[in-house]
Amino acid sequence: MKKLARSLRKSRDDGLSLPTQDDPDDSRPMDPQEQEELVRSLEHAQAQQAQLWTRVFSAILLCYAAFLVYSIYQQATSPWELRYHAYFMEDIPSWMVISADWLAVLVCSLAIVGILNRRRKWIWYSCFAGFAVAIFWFYFMLRLPRFRMDVIWLPLGPLCGSSVCLYVDNLLAESSEEVKKLRSYMYSYKAT
Repeated sequence: MKKLARSLRKSRDDGLSLPTQDDPDDSRPMDPQEQEELVRSLEHAQAQQAQLWTRVFSAILLCYAAFLVYSIYQQATSPWELRYHAYFMEDIPSWMVISADWLAVLVCSLAIVGILNRRRKWIWYSCFAGFAVAIFWFYFMLRLPRFRMDVIWLPLGPLCGSSVCLYVDNLLAESSEEVKKLRSYMYSYKAT
Protein backbone atom coordinates (compact mmCIF):
# COMPACT_ATOMS: atom_id res chain seq x y z
CA MET A 1 0.00 0.00 0.00
CA LYS A 2 2.79 2.40 0.90
CA LYS A 3 4.57 1.58 -2.37
CA LEU A 4 1.40 2.32 -4.35
CA ALA A 5 0.86 5.65 -2.53
CA ARG A 6 4.47 6.70 -3.21
CA SER A 7 4.21 5.80 -6.89
CA LEU A 8 0.94 7.77 -7.21
CA ARG A 9 2.48 10.82 -5.53
CA LYS A 10 5.55 10.52 -7.70
CA SER A 11 3.53 10.30 -10.92
CA ARG A 12 1.45 13.36 -9.90
CA ASP A 13 4.52 15.45 -9.02
CA ASP A 14 6.63 14.58 -12.06
CA GLY A 15 5.22 17.33 -14.27
CA LEU A 16 5.22 19.92 -11.50
CA SER A 17 8.60 19.52 -9.89
CA LEU A 18 11.52 21.85 -10.43
CA PRO A 19 14.77 20.48 -11.84
CA THR A 20 17.30 19.58 -9.19
CA GLN A 21 20.37 19.98 -11.38
CA ASP A 22 21.55 23.03 -13.30
CA ASP A 23 21.46 23.05 -17.04
CA PRO A 24 25.07 22.49 -18.26
CA ASP A 25 24.78 25.47 -20.65
CA ASP A 26 23.89 27.83 -17.79
CA SER A 27 26.95 26.98 -15.71
CA ARG A 28 29.55 27.77 -18.34
CA PRO A 29 31.13 31.24 -18.15
CA MET A 30 30.32 33.78 -20.85
CA ASP A 31 33.06 34.72 -23.26
CA PRO A 32 34.00 38.44 -23.62
CA GLN A 33 31.96 38.88 -26.79
CA GLU A 34 28.80 37.51 -25.15
CA GLN A 35 29.39 39.73 -22.14
CA GLU A 36 29.85 42.77 -24.37
CA GLU A 37 26.62 42.01 -26.25
CA LEU A 38 24.71 41.58 -23.00
CA VAL A 39 26.03 44.82 -21.51
CA ARG A 40 25.34 46.74 -24.74
CA SER A 41 21.78 45.44 -24.86
CA LEU A 42 21.25 46.46 -21.23
CA GLU A 43 22.74 49.92 -21.89
CA HIS A 44 20.48 50.34 -24.91
CA ALA A 45 17.40 49.23 -22.96
CA GLN A 46 18.28 51.55 -20.08
CA ALA A 47 18.75 54.51 -22.44
CA GLN A 48 15.39 53.84 -24.09
CA GLN A 49 13.63 53.56 -20.74
CA ALA A 50 15.25 56.75 -19.49
CA GLN A 51 14.17 58.63 -22.60
CA LEU A 52 10.62 57.29 -22.34
CA TRP A 53 10.15 58.19 -18.68
CA THR A 54 11.70 61.64 -18.98
CA ARG A 55 9.34 62.38 -21.85
CA VAL A 56 6.30 61.05 -19.99
CA PHE A 57 6.89 63.16 -16.88
CA SER A 58 7.85 66.19 -18.95
CA ALA A 59 4.60 65.89 -20.89
CA ILE A 60 2.58 65.64 -17.69
CA LEU A 61 4.23 68.75 -16.27
CA LEU A 62 3.85 70.57 -19.58
CA CYS A 63 0.09 69.88 -19.54
CA TYR A 64 -0.13 71.15 -15.98
CA ALA A 65 1.82 74.30 -16.91
CA ALA A 66 -0.50 74.86 -19.88
CA PHE A 67 -3.48 74.60 -17.53
CA LEU A 68 -1.85 77.18 -15.25
CA VAL A 69 -1.31 79.55 -18.19
CA TYR A 70 -5.01 79.17 -19.04
CA SER A 71 -5.81 79.91 -15.40
CA ILE A 72 -3.64 83.04 -15.53
CA TYR A 73 -5.39 84.19 -18.69
CA GLN A 74 -8.81 83.70 -17.10
CA GLN A 75 -7.78 85.54 -13.94
CA ALA A 76 -6.40 88.46 -16.00
CA THR A 77 -9.40 88.78 -18.33
CA SER A 78 -12.24 87.85 -15.93
CA PRO A 79 -10.98 88.16 -12.35
CA TRP A 80 -12.42 85.76 -9.79
CA GLU A 81 -14.55 83.91 -12.32
CA LEU A 82 -12.80 80.60 -11.71
CA ARG A 83 -14.08 78.96 -8.54
CA TYR A 84 -10.67 77.94 -7.22
CA HIS A 85 -9.52 81.56 -7.42
CA ALA A 86 -12.82 83.01 -6.20
CA TYR A 87 -12.29 81.46 -2.75
CA PHE A 88 -9.49 83.97 -2.22
CA MET A 89 -11.33 87.05 -3.51
CA GLU A 90 -11.51 88.72 -0.10
CA ASP A 91 -7.92 88.08 0.96
CA ILE A 92 -5.65 88.37 -2.09
CA PRO A 93 -5.40 90.99 -4.83
CA SER A 94 -5.76 89.61 -8.36
CA TRP A 95 -2.16 90.40 -9.31
CA MET A 96 -0.86 88.21 -6.46
CA VAL A 97 -2.89 85.24 -7.70
CA ILE A 98 -1.52 85.78 -11.20
CA SER A 99 2.03 86.06 -9.83
CA ALA A 100 1.66 82.87 -7.80
CA ASP A 101 0.41 81.04 -10.88
CA TRP A 102 3.34 82.39 -12.94
CA LEU A 103 5.70 81.14 -10.24
CA ALA A 104 4.01 77.72 -10.47
CA VAL A 105 4.58 77.78 -14.26
CA LEU A 106 8.24 78.59 -13.57
CA VAL A 107 8.44 75.63 -11.17
CA CYS A 108 7.08 73.31 -13.85
CA SER A 109 9.42 74.78 -16.49
CA LEU A 110 12.49 74.31 -14.32
CA ALA A 111 11.51 70.72 -13.59
CA ILE A 112 10.93 70.02 -17.30
CA VAL A 113 14.31 71.48 -18.28
CA GLY A 114 16.01 69.60 -15.45
CA ILE A 115 14.55 66.19 -16.25
CA LEU A 116 14.95 66.48 -20.03
CA ASN A 117 18.58 67.62 -19.82
CA ARG A 118 19.34 65.41 -16.81
CA ARG A 119 20.40 68.42 -14.75
CA ARG A 120 19.49 67.66 -11.16
CA LYS A 121 20.44 71.20 -10.11
CA TRP A 122 17.51 72.62 -12.10
CA ILE A 123 15.12 70.13 -10.52
CA TRP A 124 16.33 71.19 -7.07
CA TYR A 125 15.70 74.85 -8.00
CA SER A 126 12.24 73.76 -9.05
CA CYS A 127 11.64 72.09 -5.68
CA PHE A 128 12.71 75.19 -3.75
CA ALA A 129 10.45 77.43 -5.84
CA GLY A 130 7.68 74.86 -5.36
CA PHE A 131 8.07 75.26 -1.60
CA ALA A 132 7.58 79.01 -1.99
CA VAL A 133 4.38 78.46 -3.99
CA ALA A 134 3.13 75.93 -1.42
CA ILE A 135 3.80 78.29 1.49
CA PHE A 136 1.99 81.13 -0.30
CA TRP A 137 -1.13 79.11 -1.05
CA PHE A 138 -1.25 77.32 2.32
CA TYR A 139 -1.00 80.65 4.12
CA PHE A 140 -4.06 81.99 2.34
CA MET A 141 -5.91 78.66 2.49
CA LEU A 142 -5.56 78.64 6.26
CA ARG A 143 -7.01 82.16 6.42
CA LEU A 144 -10.23 81.01 4.72
CA PRO A 145 -13.26 80.56 7.00
CA ARG A 146 -13.34 76.89 6.04
CA PHE A 147 -10.41 74.85 4.72
CA ARG A 148 -11.11 73.88 1.11
CA MET A 149 -9.78 70.49 0.08
CA ASP A 150 -10.85 71.02 -3.53
CA VAL A 151 -8.02 73.54 -4.02
CA ILE A 152 -5.29 71.51 -2.35
CA TRP A 153 -3.71 71.11 -5.80
CA LEU A 154 -2.81 74.84 -5.82
CA PRO A 155 -0.05 74.47 -3.22
CA LEU A 156 0.82 70.82 -3.79
CA GLY A 157 0.65 70.55 -7.60
CA PRO A 158 3.93 72.27 -8.52
CA LEU A 159 5.76 70.88 -5.48
CA CYS A 160 4.64 67.31 -6.18
CA GLY A 161 5.50 67.67 -9.87
CA SER A 162 9.05 68.78 -9.16
CA SER A 163 9.48 66.18 -6.40
CA VAL A 164 8.35 63.37 -8.71
CA CYS A 165 10.81 64.61 -11.35
CA LEU A 166 13.58 64.55 -8.74
CA TYR A 167 12.62 61.00 -7.79
CA VAL A 168 12.51 59.83 -11.43
CA ASP A 169 15.87 61.46 -12.15
CA ASN A 170 17.34 59.70 -9.11
CA LEU A 171 15.96 56.32 -10.24
CA LEU A 172 17.33 56.81 -13.75
CA ALA A 173 20.75 57.77 -12.37
CA GLU A 174 20.79 54.65 -10.16
CA SER A 175 19.89 52.35 -13.04
CA SER A 176 22.58 53.94 -15.18
CA GLU A 177 25.12 53.37 -12.40
CA GLU A 178 24.07 49.72 -12.13
CA VAL A 179 24.68 49.19 -15.85
CA LYS A 180 28.09 50.89 -15.52
CA LYS A 181 28.92 48.59 -12.61
CA LEU A 182 27.95 45.62 -14.73
CA ARG A 183 30.38 46.77 -17.41
CA SER A 184 33.17 47.01 -14.81
CA TYR A 185 32.41 43.44 -13.66
CA MET A 186 33.18 41.99 -17.09
CA TYR A 187 35.92 39.41 -17.00
CA SER A 188 38.21 37.68 -19.47
CA TYR A 189 37.42 34.03 -19.96
CA LYS A 190 39.84 31.87 -21.86
CA ALA A 191 38.39 28.60 -23.05
CA THR A 192 40.76 25.66 -22.96
